[in-house]
Order: sequence, then structure tokens, then C-alpha cells
Amino acid sequence: MSDNYEKSVTELGNPAKPQGTAGEEMLNRMNESHYAVTGWALEFFEFSGNENVLDIGCGGGETLRRMAEKINGGHLTGVDYSAVSVKMSSQHNAESISDGKMDIIEASVENLPFEDNSFDRIITVESFYFWKNPQEDLKEVYRVLAENGTFLIVADIYGGAELSEDEIKNIRKYNLFNPTPEEFENLLENAGFKDVKIHTKDGTSWICAESRK
Repeated sequence: MSDNYEKSVTELGNPAKPQGTAGEEMLNRMNESHYAVTGWALEFFEFSGNENVLDIGCGGGETLRRMAEKINGGHLTGVDYSAVSVKMSSQHNAESISDGKMDIIEASVENLPFEDNSFDRIITVESFYFWKNPQEDLKEVYRVLAENGTFLIVADIYGGAELSEDEIKNIRKYNLFNPTPEEFENLLENAGFKDVKIHTKDGTSWICAESRK
């Protein structure tokens, strides 16, 4: 598959808010391309099996599927503001949804339709780039995180990392919000989070910003 074809699918599919058949193809590809960075980041979660878990910007649903393997008595919820993402993620996790173990709904991080202190674990993978008002949106995440709960922001690029020309072009083209590790720390602390830890992986441009309530 040519690079030009993949780029055209990405443009048509709209990574900020996946749409149409190109969006579906892009989400399937993202399930694969984000697999490694997601697996690394999930190591910073501890699961007993009874947690209530939220995935913000659940995309193609692979992160939810992987976390579902660790949840027995708890529950998982996925949210995405793209109807195509909700459809694809629901198909990818049909069994867990049928079993009542998971719900996936269309919603935005700006206004999460949940009670305060609802989730023990919250994660967002490769979506923080597109949040419209990151500082205020983080306050909304803080609101729905349970006391002593853990929140992870996961991305495969960050400000200050050594990036390829294509990655730099994409940051400009899609107007990606790409904080430095220090900026991640400040954003989280200003939203009320504590115990902020910024993880990076040698030999990559991966980042996982971990924090608690």
C-alpha cells in the first residue's frame, strides 16, 4: 500500500473526527499502528478487575478490548464524538457490549455525561492532540475521575522529541496540540491532578502522562 494512498485515506477520513468509509479504514489502521504505544502505556495502570474504566476518544476500540481482558467484575465505557468511531468501536467490542461489560457512546470530552467521581481508571490514546480547550477539558476529566483514580494521556509524539519530517508536517497540517513534557505536567496540575509522572520511552517519541485525583 503506497504512502500516498494512506495519506489520502487519512485526509478523507479526518483524524480529528473520523468520518465515512475512509474514516473506517483509518480507524482499522490505527488499531494496529497504535498497538505498541498503547501496550507500553497500559503497563502504568494497575487493575484488580473490579474497576470502572473510561476510554476518551476510543477510536477503533482496540484499547477498550485490551483493557476488557483485565476487567472481571468492573465495567468499561468508551466515548467518542465521532459517530463512525462509536460504530467501529462497538463492532470491535460486540461481545463485551452484549455481555453488559461495556458501553460505548457518542459524547465529547467537553461535556462528559457522567456523575462526579465515576471512574477508577481513565485513559485517552492519541486524541489529546485534538481537544479544543485542553486546560478546561482536563478539568472535566478530573471531575469524573474517582478519588485516588488514575488518568493516562498517551501519545506517540510530544513537543521537544526528535520527530520525522512527516510528523512535523502533520502537526502543522492538522494543527495538533503537542505539548512538551513540562507543559503536560503544568496542564494536569492546573486542572487539579496530583502525583503527576511523565513517562517517555528511550528510542521513541512516545509519552504517557500519568496523574491521580
